[in-house]
Amino acid sequence: MSHILVSLWPLFVLIVAGHAMQRSGFPGAGFWPGAERFNYFVLFPALLFSSLSAAPLNNPALPRLLAALVIVLGVVTAGLLVARRIRQWPAARFGVQLQGLLRFNTYLGIAAVSGLYGKEGMVFAAVILAVLVPAVNVLSVLALSADRSRSVMSLLVPVIRNPLILACLAGALFNLSGLELKWGTDRLLTLLANTSLPLGLLCVGAALKLDELRGQGGALLGNSLIRLLVVPAVAFLSARLLALPEIETAVVVVFFALPTAPSAYVLTRQLGGDSHLMAGLITFQTLLSAISLLLVMAALAQM
Repeated sequence: MSHILVSLWPLFVLIVAGHAMQRSGFPGAGFWPGAERFNYFVLFPALLFSSLSAAPLNNPALPRLLAALVIVLGVVTAGLLVARRIRQWPAARFGVQLQGLLRFNTYLGIAAVSGLYGKEGMVFAAVILAVLVPAVNVLSVLALSADRSRSVMSLLVPVIRNPLILACLAGALFNLSGLELKWGTDRLLTLLANTSLPLGLLCVGAALKLDELRGQGGALLGNSLIRLLVVPAVAFLSARLLALPEIETAVVVVFFALPTAPSAYVLTRQLGGDSHLMAGLITFQTLLSAISLLLVMAALAQM
């Protein structure tokens, strides 16, 4: 328990620090959009590329790990479709509910895995991202567009252009090519990767909107408790069903125990979803995850 607490509390200190800096106007309102964009397009792709380029892609547990991801996505999506039919949610609300349960804060996830499970955990985290990032993006767009028709290309283009997906693909191809990073390239990527996580967590804190927590308390609480407690339980059961090794099981559970992604707000606004509810979910889940992530990882350690 103490090891988990030591690994996780610095992450939330950075999130709180980012929020405090943004509220105080330091270093300036124009800093945060630029920092987030630079991290998204340069620093974080460097981290994913370096992790996947050295990953043991012949690991016999990888097919089972991928199967566990598919099971969790399938179970949660099916449950949401049933709930939508019962509650008669329009696409604007259904898409937000889905993003609240399936999208995840990538920066927090990578930082947590790195702190808890080191380089070995980072390898599996990169593989998970290579699958989940495109999958949850497509599902999110489909859910928000459920009440209107959209072409297949309009769904695929944003996914194809996603820098995180491109970095994962490039890292996997580099790995399979048998080439090695030489002449200090590995050191450069390491420097970029080490910069990504603290900057990303500060940006997460800066993006929190506490004023969006007013109203819709039932929707915020219900979606958040399912996301932070029930979905990780489904992930754990899926991993156990497929007999995943200990570290792979833990990394899968971590990613399904994360709060939803701040970038979900932008997609929701672009596609006409309930942006007020989405902003509330992002903030509420991030705040709750300071406790829930610790509880989930402690329970996992006991099992």
